[in-house]
Parts: sequence; structure tokens; C-alpha cells
Amino acid sequence: MLTSEEVAALFNVNRDTVIRWAKSGRLRTIRTLGGHRRYRESEVRALLEKRSTDTRVSKRF
Repeated sequence: MLTSEEVAALFNVNRDTVIRWAKSGRLRTIRTLGGHRRYRESEVRALLEKRSTDTRVSKRF
């Protein structure tokens, strides 16, 4: 499980951006008993891979 800050560091974005992604449904979250968001590492890595693939494809054209 990853925190919003850890996900933000992986994507090189602000923590608030990650929270917006979660609110929009782009990333699924799990809430802790204290109400904090956690993200499944496997889902985050998959989105990160998809993002890097999309970026590489768009740079070729």
C-alpha cells in the first residue's frame, strides 16, 4: 500500500493531483480507519507503465 505522497513522488506530481485522480476514479483508494487514502502498489505501477507507454507513443508522432 502506498500513501498519496509516495504516489505523487512516483508520478512527479503534487499530492493534491493524486487526490484529484482518486476523487475522479482514475485511481482506486482504500481508506484507513483514520480516513487516510492508500493505493495498491500494483495498480499504481500499472498506471505508471501505461502512462510511460502513452508518452513514448505520442513522442514518435
